[in-house]
Amino acid sequence: MNLRNVPEDEANEVRELFECHEVRYYETPPSRWGISMGGFWVRDAEEAARARSLLDAYQRDRFQRQRADFDKADRAGEIPGFWQRLRRKPLSMVAVFVAIGLILLVTLAPFLSL
Repeated sequence: MNLRNVPEDEANEVRELFECHEVRYYETPPSRWGISMGGFWVRDAEEAARARSLLDAYQRDRFQRQRADFDKADRAGEIPGFWQRLRRKPLSMVAVFVAIGLILLVTLAPFLSL
C-alpha cells in the first residue's frame, strides 16, 4: 500500500488492522526529499492476498464513515461553499480564476487565431 497522500490517522488504522490480524508486513519510510512516499509491504503472494482483502473491507468501512462525517458537516453548514470561500480568501480565488483564464487562453489560442 502506497502511503502517498494518506492521512496519518488512516495509516495508523491500517497498522492496527495488520497487527490485529497478524499480517506480516514491513513499512518503508518516505524519503527525505519527497521522491518516495513510503508504504506497507508484504513478502509473499498469500500474505498480499490476505492483506488486500483486509484493506478492501477497511477502505469500504472508512469511506462510509468519512462520507457520513462529510454529510453531517454539510448539513450543519460547516463545509464552505463557493461564496464562503470567495469571502474568506478573495485573493486566492482571484488567483485561481486568473490561472484558469491563462490556461484556457494558452490552450485555445491556436484555435482562436484560425
